[in-house]
Amino acid sequence: MHTKDFLSIADLSGTDLQLLLAEAVDLKAGGWNSALSGKTLALLFEKPSLRTRVSFEMAMRALGGEVLYLSPAEVGLGKRESVADVARVLSRYADILAVRTFSQQTLEELGNYADIPVINALSDEEHPCQILADLLTIFEHKGTLKGLTLAFIGDGNNVAASLALGCGLAGINFKIASPAGYELNGTIVERAMIMAETSGAEIRCDHDPYLTAQGADIVYTDTWTSMGQEAENTTRLKDFAMYCVDSALMAVADRDAIFMHCLPAHRGQEVSDEVIESHASVVFDQAENRMHAQKAVLVNVMGGAGILPGYR
Repeated sequence: MHTKDFLSIADLSGTDLQLLLAEAVDLKAGGWNSALSGKTLALLFEKPSLRTRVSFEMAMRALGGEVLYLSPAEVGLGKRESVADVARVLSRYADILAVRTFSQQTLEELGNYADIPVINALSDEEHPCQILADLLTIFEHKGTLKGLTLAFIGDGNNVAASLALGCGLAGINFKIASPAGYELNGTIVERAMIMAETSGAEIRCDHDPYLTAQGADIVYTDTWTSMGQEAENTTRLKDFAMYCVDSALMAVADRDAIFMHCLPAHRGQEVSDEVIESHASVVFDQAENRMHAQKAVLVNVMGGAGILPGYR
């Protein structure tokens, strides 16, 4: 895998993360510019999306660049055409490739064969761009990252994985409560704990949502059934029934706690309508900040500020 790529939060050091977030703050404040004028971003999607597509398109346009979108129907990765051949063809047309895919392995293969930077726009294992936006949002609302406590309530999915790693890097205490059988991947937990040793954070896994949320500065949840898991929906609704973030659960968090969700939200399932519409909810700030965080990633994979590993 080329170091030019951004496939995981773990591609960054703690210092890199701070610099990348600072870059996002500056780019958000600065408005539109011509940093990537003459450059083209190709969006290669196996999964449809609202926020991921719009935020990447608007981010690239705000930087003066062009965007090419390839829909799920047009992709056929590994079916109509090999992943390696797609990577090499798109390297001749575009300057950056952002990929929303079912498999992290697909991302890594694209990175191996592409001559251009590859960005993880979502995979089954991680969602690093979302977490950059989340950390930016937390900083905007709390004024700091280090020493805060984030409680994730729900499935140990790709968002939870990247959050654990991101919190470990940033010095945020990360606590997660999941039903038995839906815990965060053990390898991710180990990597997050190693990062947390350096930053001074704590990583804790549990099954009790109320114990996990107690005193938390941030309460975060995500859908119980991710795209591609639709056949499990009935079982998951039953297994996660006690993991809804409602007013009672928010009441055990810090009185100034914020509520976060990467969207789309299923109101009445993982979060109550009352909570997502409350003053504590920052979900639409998160959605906006996808665009600004991704501006920083795009600039850096093209060598702009020299944060990502291939451009130090």
